[in-house]
Amino acid sequence: MIIAHTIEALEEAKKTLSGSIGFVPTMGALHQGHLSLIQQARKENDHLIVSIFVNPTQFLEGEDLDAYPRKDEADIKICELAKVDILFMPTVDVMYEEDELCIGAPVRRGYVLEGEKRPGHFDGMLQIVMKLLNLSAATRAYFGKKDAQQLALITQMVKNYFMDVTIVPCEIIRDEVGLALSSRNVYLQGDEKERALCLSRSLKRATKMVMTGELDVETIKTEMLEVLGEADRVEYVAIVDREFKALEKIKIGNTIILVAAWVGKPRLIDNLWI
Repeated sequence: MIIAHTIEALEEAKKTLSGSIGFVPTMGALHQGHLSLIQQARKENDHLIVSIFVNPTQFLEGEDLDAYPRKDEADIKICELAKVDILFMPTVDVMYEEDELCIGAPVRRGYVLEGEKRPGHFDGMLQIVMKLLNLSAATRAYFGKKDAQQLALITQMVKNYFMDVTIVPCEIIRDEVGLALSSRNVYLQGDEKERALCLSRSLKRATKMVMTGELDVETIKTEMLEVLGEADRVEYVAIVDREFKALEKIKIGNTIILVAAWVGKPRLIDNLWI
């Protein structure tokens, strides 16, 4: 495995590759969720590039940029064992100039839900993802469905800017008790992990209701909020179509149910695709 810290080193390393390239961008602190993306990319491509970069432009003031989990040595070992060809680990100075062009998230899909609660987050996310997609020259890039809105916006960016890469959505990975995996789960203390399961339990409640024929959005939200009572604070329960337009009735095959809530220190998100 080649570890590249600069763009020049990455370009030199890419000269050793021939054939299709799978790319998995991460912010490190790798867990089984990341590994599932890496393994799928490894299986579906001739070569594999992974990036680790904690991107400052997608963190809002007061968020956990400085405290965000960093486990470089462990991450390098994980990538070696997963047979990654190139691990790209740039610094902020490598990725950004002082006076940069900016990418703006779309007005509708970029400023609801996560975009409303974290204004500017998606601008920074799209900016770094475009840079990394261009640098990797990926054939396919892999993103988890847990960040559903992020996935939708990246897919839109690739379409709108005619980028020659296929975005591959990957299923949510959960731990043995059902908690959606996230690097921020390390912040959970004491009984907080058990209480955090209210997110996935609320989605299970919604699933059961839909399976028994209940399609009314407000009825489903009311039941979900009851389950989410174990959280310290619920930011939103949203039921939208794939274009992130609010729904009054569940549309089978075109619905995403999303939740965001605080449990202890971390803000957690989860979702269900119907």
